[in-house]
Amino acid sequence: MSDVQASSEGAGGSAPVRPGEMKLEVVVVPVSDVDRAKRFYESLGWRLDADLAVEDGYRVVQLTPPGSACSIIFGDGVSSAPPGSTQGLQLSVYDIDAARADLTGRGIDVSETFHDATGIFHHAGEAGRVSGPAPDHADYGSFLAFSDPDGNGWLLQEIKTRLPGR
Repeated sequence: MSDVQASSEGAGGSAPVRPGEMKLEVVVVPVSDVDRAKRFYESLGWRLDADLAVEDGYRVVQLTPPGSACSIIFGDGVSSAPPGSTQGLQLSVYDIDAARADLTGRGIDVSETFHDATGIFHHAGEAGRVSGPAPDHADYGSFLAFSDPDGNGWLLQEIKTRLPGR
């Protein structure tokens, strides 16, 4: 088991939850091999926030993507979902081409850039995928896909200018 580690990096830097708010804080990702998953997500450049071996059979690892207010957790005894069963986890990036270059430079098997045939969001799985970025790299339209070693599916979506109210 791992030693108990917790990072206070950035602690106190985020706004508290105010009355009436609900902030997405953590997403549980089911994995079969905690150390392998930890190495994978760290290889993406994600910050290790905690690796807590609480008791035999119960270990919690938390990592946060750069710039994200939401983290992921996985570990032993953390989820009853089958490893690799989480799909459609989505990250926003400013430049889809730069993000793809970064991921491939880190040795990650990532899809080609694609957009959906409808021009909005994307279908489940690989249905409706059209090769290449959205026309004119339209915000919210270009995507990349990759999976962790267990098959949990991630998407990156290019957004340069958010819609009003976001």
